Amino acid sequence: MTRAMILAAGRGERMRPLTDHTPKPLLEAGGKPLIVWHIERLRAAGFRELVINHAHLGHRLEEALGDGAAFGVRIAWSPEASALETAGGIRHALPLLGDQPFVVVNGDVFCDADFTSLRAAAEGLHADGPLAHLLLVDNPEHHPEGDFHLDAAGLLHAEGAPRLTFSGLGAYHPALFAALADDTPAKLAPLLRAAMNAGQVTGRHHAGRWIDVGTPRRLAELDRELEGTGNAPPTRPRVRPVT
Repeated sequence: MTRAMILAAGRGERMRPLTDHTPKPLLEAGGKPLIVWHIERLRAAGFRELVINHAHLGHRLEEALGDGAAFGVRIAWSPEASALETAGGIRHALPLLGDQPFVVVNGDVFCDADFTSLRAAAEGLHADGPLAHLLLVDNPEHHPEGDFHLDAAGLLHAEGAPRLTFSGLGAYHPALFAALADDTPAKLAPLLRAAMNAGQVTGRHHAGRWIDVGTPRRLAELDRELEGTGNAPPTRPRVRPVT
């Protein structure tokens, strides 16, 4: 069974003061928390086993989402004493994710991608072949230089043009993180670049909706957009109130 991990351990400094008392993934857009949009899309794609890491105000995430039963999934929590960065957080969660490839989603983005394709991509990864598959999007105005080059064969490169932006959604083989020490902060980009140099990272361009919900302005824009398109739920989701 392919599992999925939602990264939710960030402090959300650019979101302050909104994140002083509320974890960023619990901030709402379109009538429900950002993280709930991910949970619902993952469940719709067939994921039932989720892992969520947390650090800043992590207890509030656990209080709000519980064991995931209200959403038709099972949540395993991966607490961090202090945020371990993206790769460090994934490495710390490997005992919960298992020894098979898995999908990872940044908790502070909104994306209308079909997670079914990411699950299929995860199932195609193996230790001696592709180690990662990334979903790329058009470069937003706050990141015009992009991150990686996607060639015609679907391989990703650290250098080259044109460049696209990494969406924060990807599939990974556990072997990508095997050399990292547990409970040690580690960034994802160096691991990806090394794997790209070995021809072990594939990618796909997502032309749909994606937004890095990193500032109060972008959160407000997303909220207005979701309310205006009718994608917002008619009632509030089944999330326990945070006090």
